[in-house]
Amino acid sequence: MHILTAPLKFIMRMLHNPFIWISERFEQFRDFFTQDVEDSPLADSFQKTVENPQEFLVHLDTLRKHLLRSLLVLAIAVALAFTFNPQILAFLARPLEGGMESMVAIEVTEPISTVMRVSLLTGFAIAFPYIALELWLFIAPGLKPRSRLFGLFAIPAATFLFIGGMAFAYFIMLPTAIPFLLNFMGISTVPRPSSYIKFVAGIMFWIGIAFEFPLVIYILAKLGIVRAKTLAQQWRLAIVIIAVIAALVTPTVDPVNMSIVMVPLIILYFFSIGLAAIAQKRNIQVSDNQVQSSIQGGK
Repeated sequence: MHILTAPLKFIMRMLHNPFIWISERFEQFRDFFTQDVEDSPLADSFQKTVENPQEFLVHLDTLRKHLLRSLLVLAIAVALAFTFNPQILAFLARPLEGGMESMVAIEVTEPISTVMRVSLLTGFAIAFPYIALELWLFIAPGLKPRSRLFGLFAIPAATFLFIGGMAFAYFIMLPTAIPFLLNFMGISTVPRPSSYIKFVAGIMFWIGIAFEFPLVIYILAKLGIVRAKTLAQQWRLAIVIIAVIAALVTPTVDPVNMSIVMVPLIILYFFSIGLAAIAQKRNIQVSDNQVQSSIQGGK
């Protein structure tokens, strides 16, 4: 009898174990988004860290693990980008008339440095969602459940904005800027691979980072750190800061290249003011609902 029922028991056990594992993971996932954290002042947290430095070392070890996993994924993404480097280089050279064949290398190490720069930029773009996820996993245990959920949804939004910024630079900015720069004042220019890729990669990367600005402002406004009215009042100072950033980002300091970077940054700044106002309005609505709930509970 045991011999006859043994196969059935084995099958039931094989089906039961994965079910238990899935159930345990679901419980951990639910607890992660429902368990609240103790809201203690910064001074008390610092005092606890001084009194118990072992807890701080645990956080450092956790940070080390997140960084190692992020670096590992980044290395894999860079290796993958290196494999498809010829196709990526051809894609980046499309804004040039003649593509890759129109560029001339002067230095011996120029092709190698160009390939590595493209591989690093592409690898970072591929690994960006996972790096953002690791960052969220590190800071999420110290957040409120609502903030944890908001941070999780912010990862795809940040990825979309970063890729959207790079696409904006490639499809809108570069096709207009490159022909103008290569034939400025009627002077024909033969681009070098290192200078061209450095220019294109720098513009695409920093515009991609700049497109994250509205999301950052929305989060800061959601936390009550910045206000839309303050951002609107300081628009002149913001333009000066944007001009300084554009001067640092662009490979040259001519007004044409600076304008290519400044214009979208200024537009994003004013767009961020609107997002901050939306975040403040929602915060006020949530506060009013909490007050009404407290009054009804008191009654």
